[in-house]
Amino acid sequence: MRPIPILIAASAVTLLISFWNRNDLPRNIELLPALADEPLQSVTDEAPFTVRYDDVDYRVEPQYDYELNGMVVSFRHHDGNSRMHRLSNDHLNMLDVCVVWGSNAANTHLQDISFWNGIFTCNVKTSDREAWDSFDIYKLSNNHLLSDDERVRDEVRDVRIGDQIKVRGYLASYESGGGGKRGTSTTRLDTGDGACETLFVKEFDIVRAATNYWRIGMYTSLLIFLASLVMYFAAPYKPH
Repeated sequence: MRPIPILIAASAVTLLISFWNRNDLPRNIELLPALADEPLQSVTDEAPFTVRYDDVDYRVEPQYDYELNGMVVSFRHHDGNSRMHRLSNDHLNMLDVCVVWGSNAANTHLQDISFWNGIFTCNVKTSDREAWDSFDIYKLSNNHLLSDDERVRDEVRDVRIGDQIKVRGYLASYESGGGGKRGTSTTRLDTGDGACETLFVKEFDIVRAATNYWRIGMYTSLLIFLASLVMYFAAPYKPH
């Protein structure tokens, strides 16, 4: 077999495998010291305020000042013009991000646990009993992130699995004209419906981005695959 067809086949297989694993939590993540800390929650003197985004006015009612350092294990970007967010006239909720901290972030079994976001939830599952026993469900939170600031919304779009982030803002309830009111959890010790933190974001930073070799392999194999196709079809025809 000629080298180019071999290269096409090998890069295609690598592309498929790396695409399938692109959102896996990277191994050997070097944790920042701040991830050992619990989220900081304190009484706020911020009065309720109104923001306007995408031609909709929202009333935001801060309940606590809040600061979170965590490692991203799952996330879901929200398009406010589709599905339930459109029906509830909610364009302010830009992202749900599920994070861990403390002993969970340093847990050597973390890669054996699956995390995924539904529309409003963070879900956790594993068939490994040892991994489950080592996991602290109270050192995980799903956060509904809100902002009318395009700079913040741009930063949020870059988030990836394994990133270590710092978020500061207000735990808050909010509502829009023609839509319902969404509240917030104010403790990390609850689970189930209503246990998510609703956070109006003032600052969002990806403090340390994760290095995901599956994602690097995906883009690299895609480039090799496309280049190989070009070379294959550009080569002059040689009859046998």
